[in-house]
Amino acid sequence: MDIFLQQLINGLVLGSVYALVALGYTMVYGILELINFAHGEVTMIGAMVALAVIGALVGSQVDLPGIVIVLLGVLAAIPACMILGYTIERVAYRPLRNAPRLAPLITAIGVSILLQNIAMIIWGRQYISFPPILPASTFHFGGATISGLQIFILMLSVLLMAALVLLVQKTKLGRAMRATAQAPHIAGLMGVNINNVISLTFIIGSALAAVAGVMVSAYYGIAHYYMGFLLGLKAFTAAVLGGIGNIAGAVLGGLLLGVIESMGAGYIGDLTGGFMGSHYQDVFAFFVLILVLVFRPSGLLGERVGERA
Repeated sequence: MDIFLQQLINGLVLGSVYALVALGYTMVYGILELINFAHGEVTMIGAMVALAVIGALVGSQVDLPGIVIVLLGVLAAIPACMILGYTIERVAYRPLRNAPRLAPLITAIGVSILLQNIAMIIWGRQYISFPPILPASTFHFGGATISGLQIFILMLSVLLMAALVLLVQKTKLGRAMRATAQAPHIAGLMGVNINNVISLTFIIGSALAAVAGVMVSAYYGIAHYYMGFLLGLKAFTAAVLGGIGNIAGAVLGGLLLGVIESMGAGYIGDLTGGFMGSHYQDVFAFFVLILVLVFRPSGLLGERVGERA
């Protein structure tokens, strides 16, 4: 029971990060019906920028608490990723908006590879360690252990997801986003600036990705120019699992995927008689993707499909 509870906690923490990244996929798809495969690399850029700022502050030996240094890194990563997200939409996707669907898909893969190589040129091939500046507090609950960092990741993820739901449901921008997703041409006739709405969607998703990138690097203690590829695939799997195009579905899919992956890592050794270890946990994410695509392509909560003229 202790192992189950521990893996459940680990899965929820991991799933909350997947959910944040998956929201970027699902918002873009809901409006443009485009899979932005470069979104994982935006997450990676956020982690790299934050670690660059954090490393510079730590190296300068400024007298600031660790949490403040990390916060400054996050505050640097968010605008950097927002600018990057806007640039990707404006330069790579907007000219192809009326092109065949295969064109923007290939472009997204190309942008992903481009960002990986740019990050490799700037920060190198080596792994970058997250400085041990955060307090290492732990709490015990029902035989399981949860760290202060895990609690912070969970709480911040919940706050950001709740803020996004309020933005979409209760604000003028949210109404414009929903109108654009349902019927973009009609929304344009009603005075909605479609280009601005799409750009803001990329910007918001990129801001969430920046925070998720810092969370991942702090949780695992490292960052790498290639880290966004697998993280992006898993977040895409979470979006498909919940129902891509559906914000609630992205959150549900991310949490479920994190729990499934964590439980698999905890029990795969026992289930296979020691043949497979916990390092095979990535298998579960893609096994879930295959099952969802075969048996329920629309995802658990279905896909919100707009009337496209």
